[in-house]
Amino acid sequence: MASRRLLSLFVLLVLFSSVVRSADRSKPERVHRITLKEYETTLKFWQQQHPMILDVERAGLSLEGLGLYLLKITDPEIPIEAKQVCLITSLHGGPERSGTTTILHLIEWLLGDSDEAKETRRKQIVLIMPINHPLAFFETDRFLNASKIDPYTGGDSQNWDLENLEYKAADKAPEVKVVLDIVDRWQPEVHVEVHGTGLQDYPDDRLGDRTRYQGQIMFEVTGSAYSNYALRPWDWRVTEAIIQAGVDAGYPSDRFEADGQRSFHGPVMNPIADRTWRGQPNFYTAQYGYAKYHTMVMAFEVGWEQSGVARLKGLLRIGNNRWQQEPNEGYPVDRVKPFIGHFVTSWGRNAAERRRSRVELWQKQGRFTQAVLYPQTDGRDTYFIATSERAVAALSKNTDEFLAAIAEQEGIDSAAVASFVRSGPEVMLAVDAGRSKGDSAEPIQNGIGFRLRLPYQKPAITAVRLNGTLLDESTTDGYQAWQANGFTQVQIHVSPEKAAKQDLFLVTCEYQPEMERRIGWTPPPEVLQQLMPQPANE
Repeated sequence: MASRRLLSLFVLLVLFSSVVRSADRSKPERVHRITLKEYETTLKFWQQQHPMILDVERAGLSLEGLGLYLLKITDPEIPIEAKQVCLITSLHGGPERSGTTTILHLIEWLLGDSDEAKETRRKQIVLIMPINHPLAFFETDRFLNASKIDPYTGGDSQNWDLENLEYKAADKAPEVKVVLDIVDRWQPEVHVEVHGTGLQDYPDDRLGDRTRYQGQIMFEVTGSAYSNYALRPWDWRVTEAIIQAGVDAGYPSDRFEADGQRSFHGPVMNPIADRTWRGQPNFYTAQYGYAKYHTMVMAFEVGWEQSGVARLKGLLRIGNNRWQQEPNEGYPVDRVKPFIGHFVTSWGRNAAERRRSRVELWQKQGRFTQAVLYPQTDGRDTYFIATSERAVAALSKNTDEFLAAIAEQEGIDSAAVASFVRSGPEVMLAVDAGRSKGDSAEPIQNGIGFRLRLPYQKPAITAVRLNGTLLDESTTDGYQAWQANGFTQVQIHVSPEKAAKQDLFLVTCEYQPEMERRIGWTPPPEVLQQLMPQPANE
């Protein structure tokens, strides 16, 4: 009898707990909704608690006069010239609330005493705008501001003058203008845009108390936006490193077209649009930094703040360390123009010098013409760059015309260049013409670099020359060589003093591979025997 009573009691408890769980699902716990007063008071509190490492600036005002705040977190004892700059925003941080709350959690970590937070403050300036759209965050839970502009996109494409990189609706969207002003002021290496779960899809009559509930999630993605596949890092390895930081913390990410197993779309692909990736290349506010300063851009979708923080820490970790065995610590933003495995790169002894060089070269690179001797040949490499219209005339495809032209150039040992060219089997110059016009008479002010990648891991480099002059090994005015990614990387550094006096840069490199790699194919001996002429019958 007692056992029956215990069994009955157990059944009742199970039924009761089931009812309670059902009730919990119908009325889930609500997430605290941050008020404007709480937000601004917290910013003041953080500033008071961390006056040495945190600066809070009211960078602008919304149309309604609400503050648009920028937080700068860094270690003031380390010179600013040594630091990378990372900008973090939440332009969809009205209805997509977990983007902002993730950033607020990240701020607490950055202000903390962990070794990694301290290292980040020593090596980087982290700029943060937790709430860029206060009307949406505190009142409307809708993407558009009072002028019907979404700060994330900047509104319609007609609001952007991409030819001159100007935003034409600044008076209607100060939420956009303040971000562009910050990007202009700091020219960051990285700009990451953080999105997340939100209320934008709730109709007005279903918003209720306008808070998220515990258990509300979204499928997390890292690095790009579903709607705009151009809003992503140019290096997929960066995205993978950030994804791995999330996975290590227990949070996986979607990989867009890779997971969907679809090719990118474009106008020519319209007839098969149902078979291509849904995203389109667009231009959004965060891409302004890329277009103007070669800033690396990306977007996150965050379901759990802990996941967003883990991935943002993974991003910051890249800025703290050497990327892919590069000589300098920092984000991979130094290559400003590519051609057949060769690159124009920034120059600099520290982060600030490399930033100034990167920005100048990025804004001028459209007019640069590049060339290499072709076909490419083992043991020899070349990279020729003309940075003005006058110098471009020397880069003729015909090698005789090329050598005749450089013989008239000042600052070039044309005999040494001619000796190199004549000693090889190449028959022409492969030329990549510049696509834009500019003030071609303006010299390079902040130095320039060039990168060759030799397809051997242990070659003996016998001579690296610039304009025929033999270069010494140097990290500032000469060349460096190291092994990375299966190549021997050869970096040529041209100081600002030398770069300002030249508009034609002729790099030649001679090396001895550590092995002989033969090419070609011969049919089987049996086939050759079969094809041999047969003796005539006697």
